[in-house]
Amino acid sequence: MPQWPEDVPFLWGAATSSHQVEGNNFFNDWWAWEQAGKVKESSEPACDQYRLFREDIDLLSRLGHRAHRFSLEWSRFEPKENEWDEQAFRHYEEFFQALRVRGIEPVVTLHHFTNPLWFTEKGGWLRPEHVRYFLRYVDRVVQAYGRHVRFWITLNEPLIFLYHGYYAGLWPPGLNSYPDALKVLRHLIGAHLQAYQRIHRHYESVLQKPVWVSIANHMMRFTPCRPASFLDRWAVFLRDWFMNRLFFEASRTGFLFFPGVYCEFLSGKGALDFLGVNYYARDFIRFAGFFQGEAFGNICARDHHARQAGEINAMGWKVYPEGLYEMLRRLKRYRLPILICENGICTQDDLQRERFIRRHLDELVRAKREGVPVKGYLYWSFLDNFEWAHGFEPRFGIVEVDFKTQARKIRESAQVLSDCCRNIESGG
Repeated sequence: MPQWPEDVPFLWGAATSSHQVEGNNFFNDWWAWEQAGKVKESSEPACDQYRLFREDIDLLSRLGHRAHRFSLEWSRFEPKENEWDEQAFRHYEEFFQALRVRGIEPVVTLHHFTNPLWFTEKGGWLRPEHVRYFLRYVDRVVQAYGRHVRFWITLNEPLIFLYHGYYAGLWPPGLNSYPDALKVLRHLIGAHLQAYQRIHRHYESVLQKPVWVSIANHMMRFTPCRPASFLDRWAVFLRDWFMNRLFFEASRTGFLFFPGVYCEFLSGKGALDFLGVNYYARDFIRFAGFFQGEAFGNICARDHHARQAGEINAMGWKVYPEGLYEMLRRLKRYRLPILICENGICTQDDLQRERFIRRHLDELVRAKREGVPVKGYLYWSFLDNFEWAHGFEPRFGIVEVDFKTQARKIRESAQVLSDCCRNIESGG
């Protein structure tokens, strides 16, 4: 794998995803899910970024961001099976050019929770032969935009995607099946491994330049509800292994072992060039049984953790900056560069957001000083946006959005992010 590029001393900025900001993604499964009334409100125009992207990229430039993470919307490229929309290709080409002319490094996500509706209606990720549809899309966009991109993320939070869509039934396709979730787990791992190979092959044979490919893995800090309880500690161990390590291990070794999924060597050993980490909070875990998902324990809903929990965000997540340091220290053993792909807070109190940014970046610096190869930090999110089943109420953005007028307003926390990251970049 290539060495981390020397011209990127610290890759910092903010992140978004297509469905959450672009608006009017008529051809994906999330749009259909919203129109069917499965969530409290529809994304509709969202932040209207499909139309306003130049103005938004100007804001990134004003804030001095070195990088911007965003996702490509598969359903715009291929609204119907094997029918490709050239206008979508032109749009994203303009997006890439707008970033490049301002000196902003694109970090590109290929799959951020949404799928073309036709893909979902055919069975989506449940069927192993359907991985080829995703790989066909990967081939097309990498051929189109490879000259602009050095950093690709194949899948965003694959375990969150399969949990909400195939186990809990809260997201499309709305299934509630442990066996189906295990099938999807294996197919997603296979999709990443094969996409990794294809991207590298294209860069080696056609573009003849290095590329860095990974996933963005959702990681949490888990604490036993009852520290003296062996069963609570066991549940924490299992949950930690499944959420924080499984996808990294499978991608690193090409080997998957999980109850209900037979052991198999998958093609693509060593399919990580860096570790993409999304970190937000921690949970207190209480053992709930030995069967299926219950072996991972339940999130303790009692109030006896209030003293330990500290701050919470607007959705009730327990803010724990030290957990970022602890995660980074544990990831050091992989001996791979680490990119924080998401870290943020939803709150109406921008002073809380400023505090969140400062405290987490302090923990990042602490890890760097101890030799952890942290190469960048991307705050979630650049804009207030459509937060999936939670709608528009959670406010994650360093830029405020008035969803009635689409007016943008830079929050003070945006300047805090810029100042802190510039200080890290300069070695301070």
